[in-house]
Amino acid sequence: MMNRFQPMRPEARQRGFTLIEVMLALVIVATAVPALLLTLDQQIDGTAHIRDRSLAQIIAANRLAELRLAQRADSVEGLRGELRGSEEMLDRTWYWRMVTTATEVPGFSRVELQVRTTENENRPSLHTLVAYIASAAQED
Repeated sequence: MMNRFQPMRPEARQRGFTLIEVMLALVIVATAVPALLLTLDQQIDGTAHIRDRSLAQIIAANRLAELRLAQRADSVEGLRGELRGSEEMLDRTWYWRMVTTATEVPGFSRVELQVRTTENENRPSLHTLVAYIASAAQED
């Protein structure tokens, strides 16, 4: 007769995980999954911000090109001051602000374009473009 407290032969033992091993694995997974989700969420936010900044650069470049085309027919001096406006691009409204000031060099103006997703001036602009434009008389 076999003693019930006798150790089992190795081939008769069942193989598998103990409850402690399973619980430890669950703790590790439960800690890692939220951290991975947070990292993924930050990556998605970063990608959206880069997209918005790229579109803001395009809008600023478009406004500057329009200013240069308008300046060919007009004088830069007539464009000095501040202009505000909005533009639709990719089903969104983008707000821009353009400030044109005189420089120390006659016939040249400094243009600063700021592009935002809101009209709120307290929020930082997504993109600021600074350019210098010569009057049409200087370019000839």
